[in-house]
Amino acid sequence: MSEFNDRMTVEFDSISRNESFARVVVAAFVARLNPTLEEVADIKTAVSEAVTNSIIHGYEDEKGTIRIEACIVEDTITVIVTDRGVGIEDINKAMEPMYTSKPELERSGMGFAFMEAFMDELFVESKVNQGTVVTMRKVIGKGEDKWNDNVK
Repeated sequence: MSEFNDRMTVEFDSISRNESFARVVVAAFVARLNPTLEEVADIKTAVSEAVTNSIIHGYEDEKGTIRIEACIVEDTITVIVTDRGVGIEDINKAMEPMYTSKPELERSGMGFAFMEAFMDELFVESKVNQGTVVTMRKVIGKGEDKWNDNVK
């Protein structure tokens, strides 16, 4: 594959109906890499979880802005989801599967676990009262070599 770099940025209000918008925007952006349906579903799920976390936990009941930046370098997409919300006091605790700071909302506490499972890399930076930045990376097409080797 020839090397190319491409990027996009989008900002939207922290309202739940924009979660589906975020999923579609990133899926459309990564389409230029010709991902499998599974790869697209993985990325959409991870983006959905990151955006939902920003809406539910970052801004709570307040209106704010969520920013998504995506960059493609060769066969890798990097997605950065940023909010300027309340931040995360203990990132390690927040990343534990089944942990939720909002049990009254019947949250599963699996957001970060899903992001880790569906993407190749996950980095979370946060400062209390300043916001959170979630950076996720996924290599597109890395499973193709195994498939092609088995067909030969």
